[in-house]
Amino acid sequence: MTVAAPTVGTVDRFTRHLHRLTGPGLALDAGELAALDRADAFPADACRALDEAGLPRHYVPTEHGGALDDFGVVMRLLRAVSRIDLTVAAAHGKTYLGAVSTWLAGAEEPARRLARRITDGEVVSCALTERHHGSDLLAGEVVARPAADGGWLLDGEKWLINNATRAGLVTVLARTDDAGGPRGFSLFLVDKARLAPGTYTCPPKVPTYGIRGADISGIALHGARVPADALIGRPGQGVEIIVKALHITRTCCAAMSLGAGDHALALAADFAAGHPADDGTPLARRPHVRRELGEATAGLLLAEATGLVAVRALHSLTGEMSVLSAVAKAYVPAQIDALIARLLHLLGPHGLLGPGDPHGQFAKAERDHRIIGIFDGSSLVNRSALIEQFPRLARGYRKGRVDAAGLAEATSPHIRPRPFAPAALSLLSTTGNSLLAGLPDAVAELRERARHRGDLDAPAALATRLLDATGRLHEAMAAVRFPPRAVPAEAFDLAERYELCCAAACALHLWLRGGPADGDVTWLRGCLVKALTDLGEPVEDDEAAVLDDLAGLLLDRPSGSFVSLLDRLESPS
Repeated sequence: MTVAAPTVGTVDRFTRHLHRLTGPGLALDAGELAALDRADAFPADACRALDEAGLPRHYVPTEHGGALDDFGVVMRLLRAVSRIDLTVAAAHGKTYLGAVSTWLAGAEEPARRLARRITDGEVVSCALTERHHGSDLLAGEVVARPAADGGWLLDGEKWLINNATRAGLVTVLARTDDAGGPRGFSLFLVDKARLAPGTYTCPPKVPTYGIRGADISGIALHGARVPADALIGRPGQGVEIIVKALHITRTCCAAMSLGAGDHALALAADFAAGHPADDGTPLARRPHVRRELGEATAGLLLAEATGLVAVRALHSLTGEMSVLSAVAKAYVPAQIDALIARLLHLLGPHGLLGPGDPHGQFAKAERDHRIIGIFDGSSLVNRSALIEQFPRLARGYRKGRVDAAGLAEATSPHIRPRPFAPAALSLLSTTGNSLLAGLPDAVAELRERARHRGDLDAPAALATRLLDATGRLHEAMAAVRFPPRAVPAEAFDLAERYELCCAAACALHLWLRGGPADGDVTWLRGCLVKALTDLGEPVEDDEAAVLDDLAGLLLDRPSGSFVSLLDRLESPS
């Protein structure tokens, strides 16, 4: 394994380029984007600027002629865009979801053709959901039947589809067996330009609470004939392919949440530092305001730890992604929603002002982020996926099943990951979750280090309490019993606690693997305090005081910068 210096260079160059486009009247100017949002207008110039910056190449794997060989790079690029505007990020990044099924199917020539279209700027959409069935893919009524002269005939409507109108290519999940079931659906890459006139229509754009300018609409197919080579994979493989694809895209959704969290936290910190209280001193000097900012910072760092480890696990713990993707997609958006709500109370009425006000960007960020928790499966859907795997997760934890090499790689953020192996993706994890099964060893290592570093006594004690809570959680998970489609409410509470334990474990593993031996422990203490508090575990006042130190990291950061774990971990040499 080698240090991933090219990754840093790619991200830094792209981030600097984006910054140059935020000036007045340019494609990523906040005022221009706010005006488009008020008008429910699509940010076409901004998306075109991302095309010109080369972002579409990072949606295409290197083996097909693109630049995607590290999902961590894609995450950082989309996070950088999301810090500026979430509508732009969601609109542009959706092309990867539209394309990923073709990458996973493994047929070289269709993948090459699609790669060329994407790098030339083609937009690709993914049409899964339907008006009356939502996330229940197995209830889908769009059908595909073999045509008499070859190819397929598609009928039915997909709805609430991002970029359905703008996209030239649409990946469509359709029923190919009247009986349905897991093997009753197939995927088709539909090229609108090849459809006969009148065989498809796109309904009007759906007004949305957030990302108002995004193209959220649908596509209705009326006996639309597609050629035989439009089929992705084999007939009946559609659900399997799309579930594996969602392991990837759900994980990468963390990038958009983290970017929105970065933006909201920076806006709130700048407000608190510059807005005077009744006595004329900045709000940031008030103890309760400082504590609020510190807890919000801890929440962001926990979410970032979860996203960083999950996206690297795509490469190194690929067979466990049915668990880790569900954790990342359920936890990270929910944590950022909670962070924004906390900051909204701090800003008071200033957090609700419109885009014409100097503080109006916060209200837009709050609205826009609400939808990320719904994209590619809601928190409820992802927690259901975790609950389904409770028995094997509890068994894997009890037996200490750990892929030690994969875990070390997933938690070493500046090491180039191994090549992604799509064939290793599975519908369910057969081994459990190395992240939590490896927690006892991680806590033991932290305790051992604490024998030689006095400042590690406090985090070691916090980590020990986390380990105890995690053990009790797995015992409760093992005891859950329920018939199909009758999941008890307490199981969802356990799933939410499971996410918290995973987030805290991510932070601990990252601190152990990702930083120097004498690295600063403040952020780890803050993450553990935040996780234990959210778990309902007792935390002493003197332990919680570390949150004030995290507020200091936020308030003392250089102008225009953000608080990130990547700055706290060891820099590549």
